[in-house]
Amino acid sequence: MSIDTEPTTTRAIVTDAATTGAREHRVARRHPPASFAGIALRTPGWVLTGALALIFLYPLIWTAISSVSPRAGTNQVDGWGMGNYATLANYQAGIWVYIGNSLFVSLLTVLLTLVVSLLGGYAFARFRFPGKDVLFLATLAILMVPYATLLIPLYVLLNIVGLSNSLVGVALVLTMFQLPFSTFMMRISFESIPRELDEAAMVDGCSSFGALWRVLIPAVKPGLITVGLFAFLAAWNDFFAPLILINDSNRMTLPLAITNLRGQVQGVVDYGATEAGVVVLALPCILLFLILQRHYVRGFMSGAFKG
Repeated sequence: MSIDTEPTTTRAIVTDAATTGAREHRVARRHPPASFAGIALRTPGWVLTGALALIFLYPLIWTAISSVSPRAGTNQVDGWGMGNYATLANYQAGIWVYIGNSLFVSLLTVLLTLVVSLLGGYAFARFRFPGKDVLFLATLAILMVPYATLLIPLYVLLNIVGLSNSLVGVALVLTMFQLPFSTFMMRISFESIPRELDEAAMVDGCSSFGALWRVLIPAVKPGLITVGLFAFLAAWNDFFAPLILINDSNRMTLPLAITNLRGQVQGVVDYGATEAGVVVLALPCILLFLILQRHYVRGFMSGAFKG
């Protein structure tokens, strides 16, 4: 009769080796090495994506380089430098005044859009009331009306209520044009959240507003970020509404100031200062989008797989 005398440590080593080998085998099956055929199939997609990226980035890169390069007829004639930005900074009231005006209008538009669309989307998604579908369709119908046709009536209305030539009035107008998309976006965001979350919160003693504040707002954060990003980009870059509603040069927003900067004596355009203004105008939008792009994509996908 034979007795197994294999040491316990040897058995442990063999067991660990077998476990490690099985784990590596599973990882290899889950992530197989890229084959030449797979790389060849994906290469056209990479090339197309890279080409599209270059097409979109080329104007921005060209504008940024041109804003610091020497050019006749600009404030940067000899060598590379920031002369065009100096011209932009010293234009009339100063570039910081116009940046502050744009920031005020953009942030107020974002705040109003988020509050109204959040409550509106929550009501359309969670409550039943007479005329709900008709009211929602009427809200979306604002998108079908041309932007320019509403500005003159809105100008008259703001003049009646004392908000003409006011940054607050501009923010209210821009908020109105953002609400249809924002309300639709928040409605599908709330509809993608199971109703059981609301019911569980109410069982624990929350009211409808309490469930919204404590449970649902964190769940729809990607949708809120998407709505806020859209509202900021639209308000920051809008030119037409400030052009119609603002008469005071010290209350101009940045796009309006850059447009006025273009016209010089006898109609000569200062392209260098204009390109510097475009860079200043585009930089916050690019940075904000890069920071929030992950939430932006999740917000758009929030209602895509709702059953």
